Amino acid sequence: QVRLVESGGGLVQPGGSLRLSCTASGIIFSINAMGWYRQAPGKQRELVAAITSTGSTDYAASVKGRFTISRDNAKNTVYLRMNSLKPEDTAVYYCKPRSYNAWGQGTQVTVSS
Repeated sequence: QVRLVESGGGLVQPGGSLRLSCTASGIIFSINAMGWYRQAPGKQRELVAAITSTGSTDYAASVKGRFTISRDNAKNTVYLRMNSLKPEDTAVYYCKPRSYNAWGQGTQVTVSS
């Protein structure tokens, strides 16, 4: 059974930073590409960053240059470092392995002054 546990969200002022973590179990983490998604109120869930098993990364245009995805295979954990946060980054953030239709509970990120 795939289990994903996201953490690290919170309330931050515009221009601030956060680092999200997602720990996975029930999969062979090291061979799975991972993605970070977000869903804002009234909007569809969108992919914001992805990382392959070999460490190649890709980003949505809206976060490129501000967000960094990384992984630690020894800890079965994927991270999302978010800098220069904007109010429009406010959303629930989720991680997901590419090959599995499984979601965690998400972590709320609120960017507001």
